[in-house]
Amino acid sequence: MKKIVICLIALFSILLIYIVPSNKDTINYKEEIEYVNKDVNTSTIFLLDSNNYLASTQIITEETDIVKKAKELINALIVDSSMQDKIPNGFKSIIPSGTNILNLTYDNNVIKINFSSDLMNTNLDNEERIIEAIVYTLTSIENVDYVIIYMEGEILTKLPQSNITLPSTLDRSIGINKEYNLTNKNNINKTTIYYISEFNDTQYYVPVTKINNDDRNKIEIIIDELSSNNVYKSNLMSYLNNNTEILSVNENENELTINFNTAIFNDINTKDILEEVIYTISMSINDNYNVETVIFNVENEEIHKSVLKSIE
Repeated sequence: MKKIVICLIALFSILLIYIVPSNKDTINYKEEIEYVNKDVNTSTIFLLDSNNYLASTQIITEETDIVKKAKELINALIVDSSMQDKIPNGFKSIIPSGTNILNLTYDNNVIKINFSSDLMNTNLDNEERIIEAIVYTLTSIENVDYVIIYMEGEILTKLPQSNITLPSTLDRSIGINKEYNLTNKNNINKTTIYYISEFNDTQYYVPVTKINNDDRNKIEIIIDELSSNNVYKSNLMSYLNNNTEILSVNENENELTINFNTAIFNDINTKDILEEVIYTISMSINDNYNVETVIFNVENEEIHKSVLKSIE
């Protein structure tokens, strides 16, 4: 009987091993669930960074429909909104707390958005930046090229404190983080250039619109600024070698081909161009040229092709 009991206990123990999953299986299951949850959507938004620049960064979004996504992103721009937990560390919203979206529609690449009067309940310095943040954020959505801003049902064509006049239909030609260096009122050139900034070892991109009397082609200004020996600002960087030169430029339909000298290479042996260099140039071109593709040639050899729709 004793032997029979021992055998039955042994068989029962073996049966339990097959029925009950091991700790290892449980841990693997949890890790798999966690991995699946990391597959989330992100969207580009322009928020204030710690240096008070409007900067391009990413937040997690749930919507894919253009109207719903636009509302989600604008809510993230509103201080104290329900989206504040989505704002990355080092950034903050700019639209005044209490601002409401009264209506938002999309048609034919244009978003029309109607705000409550709280939109302009801000100081003089932030008035124009609020408009810039709205326009740049909404035009980051695919198939959105223009924005019309209403306040209490009326198109906002003049900022109340600064008296700055706005076009009724806005796009990225309004500029962002503007810097003026004008000597006269003639031949004014407006060029937006993307620099790199950093917060807690995380890099992001900051556009600066330079308004001056420079009559060169915009691509020449972009490359000259990004390759300058002088540090633009202590908190804005560029990794483009200061010996980089443009040998030729060809704009053909929706494509811009730039032929550089070998100084653009990070490593001449591997013919490698830094990702940060490709991004700063491509994003700058995206805001200044009506093209879809940028081709990077070095001494007439194609090295890289950048599709602008995918860079943001």
